[in-house]
Amino acid sequence: MCNPGLRLLRPRWMRHSAGMYVRRIQRRNKDGSVVRYVQLATNYRANGTTKAEVLLNLGREDRLDLEVDVVFFDTTSTYFERDTPDTEGSLRRFGHSKDHRPDLPQIVIGLAVTREGIPVRCWVWPGSTNDQTVIEQVRADVRAWRLGRVVTVVDSGFSSEANLACLTRAGGHYIAGVKMRDGSAKAGEALARHRYQHVRDNPRVKEVRLASDPTRRWIICHNPAEAERDATRRTAQLAAIEDELARIKTAREQDAARARARAAKAGLKRAPKPSDAPHRKAGCALRDHPSLGRWLKQHPATGKLSIDRAKVKTEANLDGKYLLATSDPDLTPEDVALGYKNLLEAERAFRTMKSTLNLRPVYHRVDERIRAHVLLCWLALLLVRVAERRTGTTWRTIRNELGRLHQVTLTGPAGSLRQLTEPTDLQTQIFKDCGIPMPPKTDGLEPSITR
Repeated sequence: MCNPGLRLLRPRWMRHSAGMYVRRIQRRNKDGSVVRYVQLATNYRANGTTKAEVLLNLGREDRLDLEVDVVFFDTTSTYFERDTPDTEGSLRRFGHSKDHRPDLPQIVIGLAVTREGIPVRCWVWPGSTNDQTVIEQVRADVRAWRLGRVVTVVDSGFSSEANLACLTRAGGHYIAGVKMRDGSAKAGEALARHRYQHVRDNPRVKEVRLASDPTRRWIICHNPAEAERDATRRTAQLAAIEDELARIKTAREQDAARARARAAKAGLKRAPKPSDAPHRKAGCALRDHPSLGRWLKQHPATGKLSIDRAKVKTEANLDGKYLLATSDPDLTPEDVALGYKNLLEAERAFRTMKSTLNLRPVYHRVDERIRAHVLLCWLALLLVRVAERRTGTTWRTIRNELGRLHQVTLTGPAGSLRQLTEPTDLQTQIFKDCGIPMPPKTDGLEPSITR
């Protein structure tokens, strides 16, 4: 399943891919101790009731270190190599592309990941789906697991008031990134205070409580190294803008000087005004530049471009900072900051799906097959993460090491048999850690038939 080329085997339960999830069950031993097991399951309807069908047993929870009290959720998109989208209601639609391909139809993929990087659930939505509209479904699906207290971690793309209210239903909590530049009065009030404490892996952090919002805690994080990088990047961009503005000004003055010289040579009392179109075109290109244009302002009457010093000062105050909000009353500011940084596990999962597991290209057009393709990639990612957790090494090392283990067929006058190459100590240890028995040294003996 971890081989990206294997996409043909699709059991009957692929039809229920939208309802598949990782769950925990408890079993009591004869000595009275309780052991938790992790299973891959799906729900189906039978005789008017909903039942769970176990698809795969993943083993004991204590061996997986599967903690789902904190769930990290994020979305990505993957595009299709076609010019036109499908009809309304289908999956392949135009939308905001996180792969920077807005010209191609796409689908949106959601992923829920534990703090150890284990993917416990995936979703597939039409490509036109907005991130702000999926949280209610995600929260309902997570609540169906009956996990008890769950803290959901999301980035600023999901932090609308409606979504945050949804995440706090039934005793749930959230850690959410908050946009600092959207003009929010609460965000501005929280950022106005400047007393930090140092924590590990996140150099400076402070907690702010607002009288206007007593149920929410605001955590401001400041990374001095990132602040220095932001300042250096901004200084370089401002220098590039000043050089370009000076070049445009010099070119305009040179055109005017040449026009005066031509007029004097022709005996004209007044020089004709030279064309300003090339300079306006250069100014428009600078104004519309994706990274430099944000620092410019344009005079409403003359159209002259200049650096917006007020915006530069405002951005300088935000260097190296990001703002978090949480509804959990018990987590420390350090736990909140470090928990949000672990959202990178979801992004790492998407990178693995798109690179190692070849999520794209998708050679399907029927919605059911597209969902099955994403599901196979998710199951492969689940097995990759479980193998990494059990062996303590990366999937690349596991794949490369096991790729050197071969089974060869030996044929002679007495018959033929299949023989395994001599496994190395590392290969044997990988099989042992994963709980998989070693393949037999010899297999498939077929004696020759003598007449």
